[in-house]
Amino acid sequence: MIYDRRDAREFEPIDRRPDGFGWVAHPHETAVRASHAVRCDDGVWIVDPLWAPGVTDRIDELGAVAGVVVCFNWHGRDADRFARHYDVPVFVPDWNGMSRVVSRIDAPIERFADRFGEGESGFELIRCEPMAGWSEAMAYRESDGTLYVPESLATAPTYTVGDERLGAGVLRRLDPPRDQLWPLEPDRVLVGHGAGVMDEATRALEDALAGSRRRLPRALLRNGGAQMRALFAAVRD
Repeated sequence: MIYDRRDAREFEPIDRRPDGFGWVAHPHETAVRASHAVRCDDGVWIVDPLWAPGVTDRIDELGAVAGVVVCFNWHGRDADRFARHYDVPVFVPDWNGMSRVVSRIDAPIERFADRFGEGESGFELIRCEPMAGWSEAMAYRESDGTLYVPESLATAPTYTVGDERLGAGVLRRLDPPRDQLWPLEPDRVLVGHGAGVMDEATRALEDALAGSRRRLPRALLRNGGAQMRALFAAVRD
């Protein structure tokens, strides 16, 4: 099953650390959609989330929630449900490409430019719009080397080949986000699909960016069918 659209019965914690954690609401789905909660100076930010029983109890342990953020125009997921639960807005980049997700959110929305939380979160957005219909906000916090990539790179099995710990989707293999991410030296890379890379993250990132084109034939053979099915499933949603 590419995407499990049923209500989750539980969640699997991932990327656990003192300032936050991630979770997978449907661990057995092929897409391995990951959600994140990160504690910042201005409160806890919930990023690209899927609802699961008990996850709000875990989020509450981090502190007061400042807002919910959607970082990819196909990641509306359950952002509005979390926003209503915590009585906070859903924050969406003010780019035209994000209009799709805005139309699907049933909660107050706040648009923002290059950083959420008026800069107090510490996260700077990196705009990535490589093709029509793709509007992605990668987020980087230099103070602790945290990078979040919602879609272009991931660790789910349908993204990686060979020894890759971080891989590009088939649609991004010929044009990976090199210009945006080469200058960064993250200590951890969190992703929208799969568990994050929590050690030697810069090395994993450099390998993903440098080798994505060379490994395209292998990625097409192994992951091409699953990625196309995922694309069609997302479009039908």
